This record gives sequence, structure tokens and C-alpha cells, in this order.
Amino acid sequence: MIRSEILRDIAPIIRDHLVVCNIGLPSQELHAIDDQPTNFYMLGTMGLASSIGLGLALVQPKTVISIDGDGSVLTNLGTLPTIANNVADNFILLIIDNGSYGSTGDQPTYAGKKTSLAAVAQACGCDNVVEVQDKDLGPALQTAIDSRQMTVIVCKCDSGNIKLPVITMDPVVIRDRFMKAVAR
Repeated sequence: MIRSEILRDIAPIIRDHLVVCNIGLPSQELHAIDDQPTNFYMLGTMGLASSIGLGLALVQPKTVISIDGDGSVLTNLGTLPTIANNVADNFILLIIDNGSYGSTGDQPTYAGKKTSLAAVAQACGCDNVVEVQDKDLGPALQTAIDSRQMTVIVCKCDSGNIKLPVITMDPVVIRDRFMKAVAR
């Protein structure tokens, strides 16, 4: 499976939660698959979806799911020890690990080689780390949501992109409608 197929599979699971989605193609894919006011689409800040999601989880009680990529997490490895040391049991970090920088042309990442992001998260002190294959993500994600324990899920999948238009919604509109969804 590729990332867009994974997002299509998990859309019904994440629909009722606050979602912070990674920059570029993942946000475009989620927007095209299931645009929701509870989705915050990152349009220009690589590596920060996990940090923003953690901050949001720390200040309010709703479940927050950050959808990040291996390339983005690798550009902000400081997020993993921050997550480990600031536990928010309403936070799930979902790293879709396709072994590539998908939004910039599928150049390989080190997560597609020798580096295990699950092992890095554990070494940083994250207590609940799960690595799954793409086909097993849905049940693992639902289990993490139901557990009400902060969880890092690394989902291994194939690299590949579908062609989509950019999100034309103004970033201010994305922010404002998301803030209203958080306040509800």
C-alpha cells in the first residue's frame, strides 16, 4: 500500500478526532479523501506536525492524532524526546514510513535503510511504540485511540504518490475552522 491508500483506510477511524497532518502530499491526500474541519493541514512547515500535535494534546482533552512522515520526523528528531518527556495520553503520533521524502520526489530516507524510527522513539523514552505493516494499521490505530495512552505508531508502507491538486483553501481559513473544531 502507498500513503494515500493508508489514509483512505484510516479516514473513518480518525474522522471524529483532531488531526494534524504533515506538510505537502499527505495533507493534499487527506484533504481530497476526507476533508474535515477537525483536520489541520500543514502547508509549509516540514517536521512540525508532531510538535504541533503534542502541544495541542497537552492543552485540551480531545484525542489528537499527528500524521507525520519518516522524512519529516528525521528533519526534527528533537520531537521524539520532547514527546517522551511530555506525556499526553490523548496524543497519537502516526509516522507513515514509506522510506522516502514523498513530497519532494521520493528521494530515499535513512528510515528506508538502516534507521528504525520505532527504535529511535523507544531510545528517546517513548513508552508505547508500535510498528506495523500498512495492512495492519487500522486495528492498531483504533487500539491506540481506545487505550487512552500516548502512542507512537510507525506504519511501514510502500513509497509512491498520487497526483492531486494543491489545497486551495487559504491557510487562515484552515486555521480558523480548525480552532472552532477544537473549541467545540
